Amino acid sequence: MWVETDNSLRQRFRFDDFKTAFAFLTEVAAEAERLDHHPWFSNEYNVVEFRLRTHDAGNTVTKRDHRLAEAIDAVAARYAALNEE
Repeated sequence: MWVETDNSLRQRFRFDDFKTAFAFLTEVAAEAERLDHHPWFSNEYNVVEFRLRTHDAGNTVTKRDHRLAEAIDAVAARYAALNEE
């Protein structure tokens, strides 16, 4: 579940291993390009964390962030990711 805090949408996903997490990020990169909206992310072993915000809108959360979050969730579902809080 995405949480809005500090002017950003945040979510963490856990995968079976690093290779799966990295494959997930590769697909997310394609979605980010398609939507022309690029996230901040962190990847440590099998955990990927995102912070989404729109820089052009003064670093606040916009519809673009929600659209990207939905796209990321769809990719995460294909990889059987576990949501972390």
